[in-house]
Parts: sequence; C-alpha cells; structure tokens
Amino acid sequence: MTDKEVLQRYIDLVPFLGAVLGSGCEVIVHDLADLDHSLVAICNGLSGRELGNPITDLAQALIRRSAHSDADYLANYTGRTKNVEFLSSTYYIKNEGRLIGLLCVNKDMTAVQEAADSYRALLERFNLAAPRESEFIETLDNPVSAIMHTRIADIIAQGGKTASRMTPAEKAAAVRRMSEDGVLMMKGAVPEIAQQLGVSVPTVYRYLNKEKERNTAG
Repeated sequence: MTDKEVLQRYIDLVPFLGAVLGSGCEVIVHDLADLDHSLVAICNGLSGRELGNPITDLAQALIRRSAHSDADYLANYTGRTKNVEFLSSTYYIKNEGRLIGLLCVNKDMTAVQEAADSYRALLERFNLAAPRESEFIETLDNPVSAIMHTRIADIIAQGGKTASRMTPAEKAAAVRRMSEDGVLMMKGAVPEIAQQLGVSVPTVYRYLNKEKERNTAG
C-alpha cells in the first residue's frame, strides 16, 4: 500500500472523529511528505490553522527524535495558540515502520478551565474548602451502629495490639472494658465485638459470663 493510500484512510476518518468528539475538539491530519504544507485534513478548526499550513514546532521535534520508533502516539500534552490552551494528542501514522503522517486531536480547554475557576470560586465564597486537620472527629453516618463500631475499635486499640495479636485474656479484658463503657447496651454490640476481635459470638458471651462469675465471687 502506498503512503498516499495509508494517509487517505486517516483523512477519511477526520469528519467522523470531529462529529464524534464534538465541536470542542479539532481533528487534523498532516502529510509529512511536505512539511511546509503538511496539513491535508481538518475538522472543527479551533486553532486557526488551514489546509496547506506547515507542521508545528513540536511535530518537527518529534520527527527529529524519531519518537515514533518507541511509541505509537503521544497523548495528553499541552498545546497553545495565542488565545487558547488545548489538551492535545498525536497519533503516528506509519507505513511499514516509516513515519508518514500525524493524526492530531486538540481539545479546547477554555470551557473546562472556566468551569474549574467557577467551582473554585464557589468553594471559596462559601468556605467549602477541605477542612484543616483537627483533633476533633465527628462520625456522621448511622449514629448508633457507626458510634458503636468506632467505640469498640477504640477500646481494642487501647490495648496497644491488633486483635489478631491479642491473647484470649487480653480479649476478655477488652470485652470487660466495653461492658464497663456501656457498649454492650447498644443493639447488635455482641456480634460487632466478635467480628472486631476475631472470635465467635459464644466466645464473647463466655468472656462476659466469666466476668460475672468473678464479680459474684468477689
């Protein structure tokens, strides 16, 4: 297949890609056989370039570096005109390994940047920026179950070990502290304690019964 035939396939895709990507995306094909008049197809002309315009400075640098030898494309780099900033990508069109053309997609970032600026201004106006670190932490989801989960985890952590490293006696002591703290009065506390300690529900009750026996004996 000749270079012209290969390039024509990409040229034929330009209107389609322009329609699919939308009016905010410029699609261009360059024929590298004539660098001074390389632009052979364009849709959604946002950069002000026209058919017959020369190759860009970046494209010239890519050609000199033979960038196409190590990759098939260069994606998401910054492109600029005097008034517009683009998010640009270039696909290397090859014929039997030789670089013969470029398929370029340039996304106009103006609307995105304006939206981002408006969003930042909104956050600042209503003081909605991320909060500074604080010693105070409030649990805001399911009031009962979340508080219970957090309190059990805190009591386990007070022992200085993870549940998987605690001895049965240490786990029993943790259950005792939970009982003294009133955690066991919360609905669903025992299954949650068992899950966090890595023991069975009967084992938690056994710890509690031993504590009752110890108190009775005392």
